[in-house]
Amino acid sequence: MIDGGVVEMPDDRELIEQILAGNHQLYSQIIDRYKGKIVTYLYKMIGNMPDAQDLAQDVFTKTFYLLKDYRPEHKFSSWLYRIASNHCLDEIRRRKRTEQTAIVEEQIVDPETPETTLLKKERDAQLERSIMLLDEEYREVFVLHYLKRLSYREISERLSLTESAVQMRLFRARKEMKKSLMKTMGGGDIYDMLHV
Repeated sequence: MIDGGVVEMPDDRELIEQILAGNHQLYSQIIDRYKGKIVTYLYKMIGNMPDAQDLAQDVFTKTFYLLKDYRPEHKFSSWLYRIASNHCLDEIRRRKRTEQTAIVEEQIVDPETPETTLLKKERDAQLERSIMLLDEEYREVFVLHYLKRLSYREISERLSLTESAVQMRLFRARKEMKKSLMKTMGGGDIYDMLHV
């Protein structure tokens, strides 16, 4: 559309409608519009630019196939960030499991019983759900500190925050996590659950 000589770019919803109607090449406009922001967000979460770029490709591929599930009443960018956040957390957990497996293979340990394995899976799933319920600003510092094991100083440098702001966000994140876990699991020490 042209108004006074200025070409107006279609908004996200218009683009998505056209993509779902079969005009798939328009998806490149969605990628161009959000790639820089998503890569930056993933870099904050995972701390490695090549990995962030690879994850961003995965996110946009996944998003393309999930477009049919997008609800126009919600802001598209928020929906996209949620997909990116979930995908990144999956990757962090996968890496953590790989590291833990390597450590276990080097040690002689008693085999887990089916009951303890099931309990651990349930606990991890609930912990994951509670993390995803956190506001984005709290979820970022929580993931960087507890899953990526970054110090307050490292987080403050990566997110361009003061260390006191990082501490405050972590405090609020832990408070929200405890509240969520109290409802679903009767409490539990977050530090123990995160193996820290």
